Amino acid sequence: MDLKRDKYLNDLMNRMHNGMIKVVTGIRRSGKSYLLFHIFRNYLLEQGIPKSHIIAIELDQRKNRQYRDPDVILDYIESLMKDKEPYYIILDEVQMLREFEEVLNSLLHIRNADIYVTGSNSKFLSKDVITEFRGRGDEIHIYPFTFKEFMEAYEGDIYHGWAEYVVYGGLPLTVTMKTEEQKVNYLTNLFQETYLRDIMERYHIEKVQELEDLINILASAVGSLTNPSKIEATFRSVIQSEISLNTIRQYMEYLEDAFLINKANRYNVKGRKYIGTPLKYYFEDVGLRNARLGFRQVEETHLMENIVFNELRSRGFSVDVGVVEKREKNAEGKIEKKQLEIDFIANLGSRRYYIQSAFHMATEEKRLQEKASLISVNDSFKKIILVKDVVNVTRDEVGITTMSIFDFLLKENSLEL
Repeated sequence: MDLKRDKYLNDLMNRMHNGMIKVVTGIRRSGKSYLLFHIFRNYLLEQGIPKSHIIAIELDQRKNRQYRDPDVILDYIESLMKDKEPYYIILDEVQMLREFEEVLNSLLHIRNADIYVTGSNSKFLSKDVITEFRGRGDEIHIYPFTFKEFMEAYEGDIYHGWAEYVVYGGLPLTVTMKTEEQKVNYLTNLFQETYLRDIMERYHIEKVQELEDLINILASAVGSLTNPSKIEATFRSVIQSEISLNTIRQYMEYLEDAFLINKANRYNVKGRKYIGTPLKYYFEDVGLRNARLGFRQVEETHLMENIVFNELRSRGFSVDVGVVEKREKNAEGKIEKKQLEIDFIANLGSRRYYIQSAFHMATEEKRLQEKASLISVNDSFKKIILVKDVVNVTRDEVGITTMSIFDFLLKENSLEL
């Protein structure tokens, strides 16, 4: 199956010859190697770039093991560069190259070299990898399939596709698998044998059970406010573990650095400031989250929220959880403060959107509940409620737009509908 990743191809095209190392990061099996070695390489050939000017080395291949030596690979690349025309250097699994930071910085000094690299273990997936190149690295983060990408490869209608996506997520290989058993085994083994193993080996983790318990707690709490202190209390009361608060914080950072989870900070809209904790955590892929829990807690409401968060991130937005303070009278007639939550505040440059993931709004009470926080925001930025129901895009008298999750996910300009 020929899988398209047009967004990431455009990202690469827009960065060609910018004098920086293009670093493709992303969770394991998200399609980094396929993007560079198939999609981007084919694009270069279609543009008339000679094959001899595309130097592509897969460092995880046994036949290429000699190129894991920094001096050998530098000599080899320089020997292939016969003229002053542009050369495209593509290195896969670059973390297998000894002293890879020095090698890449050396390649930057070759004027007609345009450099692209990818890597697939937690050392290379660390979010601070770009700092290794002293400001000369340009990161392209590749996500698992969005729902739109998934549907381009899925053979079926959007409703069956949604049911599949909510359970098994968007890792490209899952789309090609024919049976549920294949998908379950693939995702379960991938989490255990690849992601966890990478983290444990990198950080020499001895408390393996505690790490696994932490992941289970975070997976169960998707869409809920939490923090290390609350998690510590869960460890003590439910699991009877004496794991320290600092260890919990460290483990959570490891999971973030490996792109398994992402956090959404809380932002006080009226006060225009960030609130410390608690915050929310979401999984980079909902299929992996479900696999971690043995596919026993597939709550569509929380998973839809996770999918919306990932969609916004894949579109380039920074995403926070919004908090709005509202004053109202209590039963005794006294004025008291009440905090209302906005699921997401999405920011990109001068653009901002307030978004509620409501799933269903079957009753008037539910509609008023979902709108309350949005009505309390006194600015002109667009306010959107997403529902799973198939509805026409509508805008009410106070300016709140309601749209189907399918319109939001499948239409590129959906936030402007």
